[in-house]
Amino acid sequence: MGSILHIFFLPQTIAVSAFCITLLAFIHYRVTRSNHRLPLPPGPRGSILFGNSIPASFSHLHFDNLTQRYGPVFTLRQGFNTIVVVGRLKAAVDIMEKEGSATVDRPRSIAAGETLSGGMRMVMTPIGEQFRKLRRAMHSHLRPQVVPDYTPILARNAKRHLIDIINDPFNHQGHAKRYAASVVMEIAYGKQPKLYTDPEILAINECSRRLGLNLRPGIYIPGYLKELQDAHIDELALFKRLLYEVKTKMESKSDVPESFSKYLIERQPELGLSDSEMAYLAGSMFGAGSDTTASAISISIIAAACYPAAQNRVQDELDAVIGRERAPTSADQDMLPQTMAFVLETFRWRPVAPGGIAHRTTRDIIWQNYLIPKGVTIIGNTWSIGRDTDFFEDPESFNPMSPLAELDSLEA
Repeated sequence: MGSILHIFFLPQTIAVSAFCITLLAFIHYRVTRSNHRLPLPPGPRGSILFGNSIPASFSHLHFDNLTQRYGPVFTLRQGFNTIVVVGRLKAAVDIMEKEGSATVDRPRSIAAGETLSGGMRMVMTPIGEQFRKLRRAMHSHLRPQVVPDYTPILARNAKRHLIDIINDPFNHQGHAKRYAASVVMEIAYGKQPKLYTDPEILAINECSRRLGLNLRPGIYIPGYLKELQDAHIDELALFKRLLYEVKTKMESKSDVPESFSKYLIERQPELGLSDSEMAYLAGSMFGAGSDTTASAISISIIAAACYPAAQNRVQDELDAVIGRERAPTSADQDMLPQTMAFVLETFRWRPVAPGGIAHRTTRDIIWQNYLIPKGVTIIGNTWSIGRDTDFFEDPESFNPMSPLAELDSLEA
């Protein structure tokens, strides 16, 4: 009898629950709108219960289509969450740069930030004492001023990279991956892997792949937390093992090369970091730097092959300024405007992170008579920003002069 009653009342229970959720969503929507005189930026209508659908793959192209339809800044909604997407260069400067103090925060991420990363990945950490502690540790060792200290690592691996390309040009993507992994592994842990297929590199890259999957808009499915909890245990064990290898060498008084891990261990009391926090700082630095660097190098090679005139201008400049007796270094950047313009244009033409990274507003922002309220998620869609025809006349073409000319006009 009980089971019959359960079956009879179950549909009614579901209906009542759905009605309550819908009512709450409607009230939240109305209250949010009625508390402010200015409207939110325009955007597509969505389901009153679920809001707007966002594809898990190629969301930057979806956002680009919406930018063309609704303008440089538009609004989406997912459940109770409001998302504002910025898709044009001037709007990005106005909102993301000039109002940077109000957009520096991160939205809460239960899946990728809290469960998978244990609240210890700086890129996923909201503003607060934890974020400031992690940033202080990261910034003190990885600020731009210390880049010259890495010149020997960069130069040694760059030479090997060029030799690899000369010997096997068709495998240039594999060579780029090996170069990036070697550089970042040496900076993070003082280790020099021989191959990109090193088991530790593959394991860290798998952590990065999993993080990227769970960062995509709309990808999280309730009930998936157990799998993410298990993944967190695995990646924390990996990061700790790599950190403890450095610590063991230091305790044995052996010659330990300089690295980010060594720096953290030496200053652990001063920085106030736990072993797990140090492990995540070093491990996530590798994860964030390896694949993105490899992708940027591969894109540069593709651009050089597709646009030989641009490649020739860079080669002529390098021959004139540097010569052929040595390789350029970071100290030469100010003397190489053509080369730096080429690099900047690759970032615009084929950005490594086309969808950008989500931020969160910490106060209301007024932009052109629209309100971007405190507490909403805000995304700078890098793909659309780099295709702003007000600044880039032919955005699909690779034009290394455009970053210099257009950025100068923007500053003016």
